[in-house]
Amino acid sequence: MDDRELQRYSRHILLDEIGIEGQQRISAARILLIGAGGLGSPAALYLASAGVGRLTLVDSDRVDLTNLQRQVLHTTERIGQLKTTSARSALQALNPQVQVVEVACRAGPQEFDQLVAECDVALDCSDNFATRHALNRACVRYRRPLVSGAAVRFDGQLATFDRRLDDAPCYACLFPESAEAEDEACAIMGVFAPLTGTIGCLQAAEALKLVCGSGATLHGRLMIIDALQMQWRSLAIRRDPNCAVCGAG
Repeated sequence: MDDRELQRYSRHILLDEIGIEGQQRISAARILLIGAGGLGSPAALYLASAGVGRLTLVDSDRVDLTNLQRQVLHTTERIGQLKTTSARSALQALNPQVQVVEVACRAGPQEFDQLVAECDVALDCSDNFATRHALNRACVRYRRPLVSGAAVRFDGQLATFDRRLDDAPCYACLFPESAEAEDEACAIMGVFAPLTGTIGCLQAAEALKLVCGSGATLHGRLMIIDALQMQWRSLAIRRDPNCAVCGAG
């Protein structure tokens, strides 16, 4: 690292759990982030400010006025732009050293197969089960850690699925693909703006710890947040041996 990088990241370097070696790992990291909306916005901002080497943003939507209540990557002036383009402008203004890659499409199994293979950690900041399950399958296939977040109304969820560990569950162990589940859209249900910031920031924290190899992650746990009553719960998640995605069969 040069002198400017040492100065920019000095507060991380001062942490014994990160230090210069950890910061170098962050600077070499390749992070895949699915969704540049309410969760993806704070996650991307903190990953960029921390100096991740490459941040790949996947989102097919354009910035809308209704997004601005919570999607802090975007601005009024950028309404109508692709979210990936708007996000890239914000992130490079924050930290021009970060390589921001735009993927302005609704990714499916074929796209995830390539994107996940080329990343170190994947963040699920999407808003639908089809995307979540397709991303999970790719993460299981390539043994990439997956940090999954969700927020609707005042309720948030956060979990890390680290399939590098043999006993680790995957997203489908918790939410089987065969289960009947309905996507709850913010456009219909509403969402508390600071909740998306909270979940997104925690997703960034999980990703940085995974990259550095520091501390404990949410591996094997589901964190549930009730932002209205400000109550936090942590539930154990176990691998399902009969899981259709990561099970023995």
